[in-house]
Amino acid sequence: MTLPKNGITYADAGVDIDAGNALVDRIKPAAKRTNRSGVMAGLGGFGALFDLKDAGYVDPILVAATDGVGTKLRIAIDTGHVDGVGVDLVAMCVNDLVCQGAEPLFFLDYFATGALDTEQAARIIEGIALGCERAGCALIGGETAEMPGMYPAGDFDLAGFSVGAMERGQDLPTGVSTGDVLLGLASDGVHSNGYSLVRKLVALSGMGWDDPCPWSEKSLGAELLTPTRLYVKQALSAIRAGGVHALAHITGGGLTENLPRVLPEGLGARIDLESWALPSVFEWMAQTGGMSANELLKTFNCGIGMILVVAPESADALGQLLADQGETVTQLGVVTQTPGVAYQGNLL
Repeated sequence: MTLPKNGITYADAGVDIDAGNALVDRIKPAAKRTNRSGVMAGLGGFGALFDLKDAGYVDPILVAATDGVGTKLRIAIDTGHVDGVGVDLVAMCVNDLVCQGAEPLFFLDYFATGALDTEQAARIIEGIALGCERAGCALIGGETAEMPGMYPAGDFDLAGFSVGAMERGQDLPTGVSTGDVLLGLASDGVHSNGYSLVRKLVALSGMGWDDPCPWSEKSLGAELLTPTRLYVKQALSAIRAGGVHALAHITGGGLTENLPRVLPEGLGARIDLESWALPSVFEWMAQTGGMSANELLKTFNCGIGMILVVAPESADALGQLLADQGETVTQLGVVTQTPGVAYQGNLL
């Protein structure tokens, strides 16, 4: 039987199936590097399989998180520096999971674009795989959506979804009380929140992405694309050592909004703003926009990407453990009986 010749193809409509297949082949080695105990089946099937028993769990509770990268993508698209946004995507999900006391197990991504550029997409997904490697979770699946007419040329969007697990009864926060010590872990810059304001401030400054950065030797765009720091392995080590009552990932809403999320009703925190040095990127933004300290603190991480709430008797030992794993640790303050976050000292 001879099939009739097609007059029009899917490629004519703007969707290149062959390019999609080439992308899958390109990223398989990167995904394979993220393999871990529990993975039964990954890329290529209609679904991915994961064996919790093989991963070492006896009575597990699953925890799920999903997120994106936000308008930081605009800078990546405009500059062509797309390699780090995959790390951002993973970090935004798995850093949230560990705040529940969960170990991230696997990750799935969603990459959407108007016309698939295999090289660009591969660089992005290889960044996702790198983030998964650093977090100890497996990249076991995802979706690449080519949607002509939905995105301008060169534009794309990213979303991620991660599942973690913990043994029953080990969820956080738990046991937070007055006098607990706040250990702050340094950020690697702005991370992935507040970029609508960042881009407005850059426009206000009159600078371009390729201009020399005022506070480093990189270009302004490259500096602002520094990937979000991953805290997973370090935080899990601290949790397993004992004495950790809560963790707060400092994302949108800054210290002002995120720390209270892990404190019991009726309790608050006191933070010494002079216990750490405000990174230069935030100083520059404050000066450029005439921003107040309060606005910075409720918008950006201000140099503190994760806060651990720990028992006072464990604070020194946990601080040293985290420092030994490469973290810059600051004792920021304590939990108090006054709701909200009270600041003392000067940030700027």
